[in-house]
Amino acid sequence: MNPLQAMELAVLEEGREWTRQRLERRLQAEADAVASVCPRSARALRDVRRRSLHLRTVVGEICIQVDYGRSPTSGAWVHPVRKAWGLGRTERISPELQARLCHTATVSGSYEGTAEVARRWGSPVSDDLIHALVQRRGSEVANLVGATPPPPSRRFSLVIMMDGWMVRERGPDWGRSRRRHRPERVCWHEIKSSVIYQLHHRAESASGRGLLIEKFVVATPPDTAPVDFGEAVHAEALRRGLASAEHVYLVMDGAVWLWALSDERFASATKILDFHHAREHLQSVASALHGEGTDAARNWLEPLVHQLRHGSESRVLRSLEELLIQPSPAEPAAQATVVREVQYFRNHADHIHYRKTAGAGAPIGSGAVESLGAQLQRRLRSCGQFWRRSGLTHLLALSVTFKNRDDPFLWN
Repeated sequence: MNPLQAMELAVLEEGREWTRQRLERRLQAEADAVASVCPRSARALRDVRRRSLHLRTVVGEICIQVDYGRSPTSGAWVHPVRKAWGLGRTERISPELQARLCHTATVSGSYEGTAEVARRWGSPVSDDLIHALVQRRGSEVANLVGATPPPPSRRFSLVIMMDGWMVRERGPDWGRSRRRHRPERVCWHEIKSSVIYQLHHRAESASGRGLLIEKFVVATPPDTAPVDFGEAVHAEALRRGLASAEHVYLVMDGAVWLWALSDERFASATKILDFHHAREHLQSVASALHGEGTDAARNWLEPLVHQLRHGSESRVLRSLEELLIQPSPAEPAAQATVVREVQYFRNHADHIHYRKTAGAGAPIGSGAVESLGAQLQRRLRSCGQFWRRSGLTHLLALSVTFKNRDDPFLWN
């Protein structure tokens, strides 16, 4: 080993042991100050005796002596210190170590990877323990009630983006022989997600890349009904200032369920069709008319995209409408594509005012929520990952909790 590295590790270990001893002394003093009474009735415990409490912490294992006695009302044996510190009857891991392990599990590629990282920072634990901890804490997120921040002192607009992405789960024939006739070993299901932020939290890096100083997210398990997802997004938006917002911008792609949801939950918001999604639909028309990837298709498309982006959306709509009255030499399938796409733009005529939206400083694309999907997919859709519903749900819930910085409430 490199001499400098060896010296650094030795000093770190000395500091770690000093910290462990100091923590142990402070916890012992706190434990001695906890009254030996029943937490429910506040009556003195019977048959009080001292017992060792072993606790794994970030700086190592500590051992302190605590009171242990029988409740005069229920007759059950009670650890007053465990109740005072929010520890379960058999819990042996400190809240901070739990928080670090759970957070690492949401960003590491696997539970095995989380265990390896924990070993490197000096807290060796098994991947099975981390998995069990994530499942337990993840199941508690549903009952978590986070604090509602005070309303901002300045006037602000709120941006809400919604989207969906697919994840792999184990199908009903998972583990069965591949010789089975058309086995359903893997099922793909959609995870609905949302990003919420106040417009003044948009910024740019030195290179001009857009970024968000602060944002909050929603992501619901597979098979969540759109109405339930909408309720979750609406509740989170209320926490983040929806009721006080001067203006609300809703940015989405063209999924039908999203627009039905927006009319129900955010009827007064300014709704924006993701610009890149609109461009893809114009691309479909160009390909149907002139062939995919041809110069003619490109020459037809580029002026319309420019007009759409720079305030001439009415000209784009007229150009599309004219395609329906002009005789077309296109094949029936191509003509059907044109008819479908023209109707699509008719339906979204009120959602494509991109120059006006950009002039107000609002986004015209749903990149933030697509970025959220990519971040979650790096953990939940890696090569070889096929989830059980419970495992996916609990890890997803913890991921959202950490991203929204609500995790302290899990250990409060």
